[in-house]
Amino acid sequence: MKKNLPSIILMIVLLGLWQIIAMIINAHYILPSPTQILVKLWELREPLFTVHLPATMGVTGLGLIISIIFGLGLAVLMDMNEKIENALYPIIIASQTIPTTAIAPLFVLWFGYSIWSKVLVTILITFFPITITVYDGFKSTKREMEELLITYGASKKDIFIKLKIPTSLPYFFSAIKMAIPLSIIGAAIAEWLGAQSGLGYFSKRMMSQLDGAGVFAPIVLLSAAAMIVVAIVNIIEKKVITWRKEI
Repeated sequence: MKKNLPSIILMIVLLGLWQIIAMIINAHYILPSPTQILVKLWELREPLFTVHLPATMGVTGLGLIISIIFGLGLAVLMDMNEKIENALYPIIIASQTIPTTAIAPLFVLWFGYSIWSKVLVTILITFFPITITVYDGFKSTKREMEELLITYGASKKDIFIKLKIPTSLPYFFSAIKMAIPLSIIGAAIAEWLGAQSGLGYFSKRMMSQLDGAGVFAPIVLLSAAAMIVVAIVNIIEKKVITWRKEI
């Protein structure tokens, strides 16, 4: 509680300022107050929690799992061979210059309103930080430690398993914590541009009805979901990387 006290105080101050500004403007379709958003969240709890939140989290989870597998695979390939690294690295960088809002409608045209049109947007956004961060983790392995293992007769496989993987674990968890909010954003953007369910779709529907609180309610839910999942990853990280405090 002591550790989180500054952030709690700052959050209360910001919410208080938001409430005051919203009351001064007095136009809930432009800027609803936090209390109006909470009331709307409670009123819409059934469709939000039973239909749209599961739809968005399903897209997020599937996209994130594929991104982790794909990103780790690319990182391992680039670490294994310098030529593969030189070939893949520019393409990976170029993939992030594609505007998501421009490519997402094409996915809808190709795959319709199925889950895969939204999953592909999520993958496009999230695989990059996983690939680059884990690859940097592999490269951060100390050369002296590699040479020491070589003198003990270790093979490349032994060095990778016993040295590079443990070294890259903190980088891996950092990448996951970056990818989680991005995957939720990607899913919401894809749903906004073309879907029949999901929090992004619901927010867009509320926008067409000029319901400001209804637009913000799914956004608040998305933020809360991202914070909860990142907190769970933090707990897992502390359990897995027990040597971090010693370093």
